[in-house]
Amino acid sequence: MAKLAEQAERYEEMVESMKQVAKLDCQLTMEERNLLSVGYKNVIVARRASWRIMSSIEQREESKGNENYVKLIKGYRQKVEEELSNICTDILGIIDKHLIPSSSSGEATVFYYKMKGDYNRYVAEIKTDQERKEAAEQSLKGYEAASATANTDLPSTHPIRLGLSLNFCVFYHDIMNSPERACHLAKQAFDEAIAELDTLSEESYKDSTLIMQLLRDNLTLWTSDLKSIRMHII
Repeated sequence: MAKLAEQAERYEEMVESMKQVAKLDCQLTMEERNLLSVGYKNVIVARRASWRIMSSIEQREESKGNENYVKLIKGYRQKVEEELSNICTDILGIIDKHLIPSSSSGEATVFYYKMKGDYNRYVAEIKTDQERKEAAEQSLKGYEAASATANTDLPSTHPIRLGLSLNFCVFYHDIMNSPERACHLAKQAFDEAIAELDTLSEESYKDSTLIMQLLRDNLTLWTSDLKSIRMHII
């Protein structure tokens, strides 16, 4: 059913189908994990995009002093924000109650803790003050737990480990406002993977090298930004 829903691009139904599987408290197969992840990712991506658009319009209209329009936009943004928060709360509950306790492999454990880091990061993106701080703390815990297992159980070229590094870097850059730390993590992950590139299996080569390219792109962009900031300080 979930596969059919994915082909039809009916992601809410895909999520509902995979939620029932996740709640069986058994180890999911790689395919089932990916179906769950893809379903939630597509449901959340649309709302994250909507929230960013609404926030941008709201700021623009505030600068123009259009109070009545700003009030309307703010209400709509808050509606999207609530939907986004509810989706994140939903998957985070499933991860904590069903998926992590049922996980019996290092790969699955990294996958779920990475998701925990990701969905708390999405909450942190839209919240302010104490709520943002709490979501950021939970995101950090998720990424750190995933990293601890990844560093012992997965090779540096494994696509899940690389994907974790990529998202952890984004967390430090976007949420913690720590571009230096983000650059350090990106460079470390990239260098470690490069050193083991000849051990890559044929089946994971495409995924791994794609993520490595994204790590390098982020590193190039962020390093350039840091140099620009330092020049202005000087």
